[in-house]
Amino acid sequence: MSEPLFLKPVFHEKIWGGSKLAKEFGYQIPSEHTGECWAISAHPNGVSTVLNGKYQGMKLDELYQAHPALFGNPDKAVFPLLTKILDANDWLSVQVHPDDTYALEHEGELGKTECWYVIAAEPDAQIIYGHHAKSRKELSEMIASKDWNHLLTRVKVKAGDFFYVPSGTMHAIGKGILILETQQSSDTTYRVYDFDRKDNQGNLRELHLPQSIDVMTIGEIKNTTPLISNTGTAEITTFITNDFFTVYQWRVHAKTSFKQSAPYTLVSVLDGEGELIVSGDTYSLKKGQHFILPSDVSQWEFSGHLSMIASHDGSNS
Repeated sequence: MSEPLFLKPVFHEKIWGGSKLAKEFGYQIPSEHTGECWAISAHPNGVSTVLNGKYQGMKLDELYQAHPALFGNPDKAVFPLLTKILDANDWLSVQVHPDDTYALEHEGELGKTECWYVIAAEPDAQIIYGHHAKSRKELSEMIASKDWNHLLTRVKVKAGDFFYVPSGTMHAIGKGILILETQQSSDTTYRVYDFDRKDNQGNLRELHLPQSIDVMTIGEIKNTTPLISNTGTAEITTFITNDFFTVYQWRVHAKTSFKQSAPYTLVSVLDGEGELIVSGDTYSLKKGQHFILPSDVSQWEFSGHLSMIASHDGSNS
């Protein structure tokens, strides 16, 4: 039977987390310092569970291994993508992620290229997006001297902004920002600077300076240019298409038909309410739901008023 796979998220408490995941999406969060909702995840540090249908109760990583036909019989050993919602109640650390080659050699998992859709941002909210060092030597010297004001590139953000963050990018999400992140399925982060914060035990959090300098990109980071199309009943924005992922925003205003453009598609409902119709069956949709349209769902319809972020594996584009 062709059916969507609705998923139960996993939540992670963070030193910089807050309570917006509960206030904005109605999630049951573990504390007032909840930073991350791992919404669609097969990563061992937080695996989503199927909530409905034939595979109810199965973990996504188990489903991917046991029923590869649902995912187009992929040649990738692990589910390649991870969708998160992050509540930055304070600055995240200034950090960088390795590429696949470095991460597989040193960490035993995929590298981490990611991208961000800004759901909400307080006035004058900022991110760090790149740096000003002109060489690896200059980068090392500026980090050693803690010359953060001259090293870090700060960018103001607002709701609706999109940022591509390839591996090797110096970055940090700033205070007062709620984002949806689409990324490779990896949990490897190298911290460069953490604002000298201390954890609950009064200790400074670990930094990873040698690794950070090893993997950091030197030069300007180029963001993507969204492509927008309008069908009359829906506005479709393609934010990025590359070897890692394709990411869209779907804004549906009335009944709209879609066809599967990849072996499977990940979908997160960020606003509104409506219905999903698959093979004659109707599923209610509301803000905060996440689901996968597997390979045996070749087409579907949405009705209502919905804003969604959708993605699929870039290698299958």
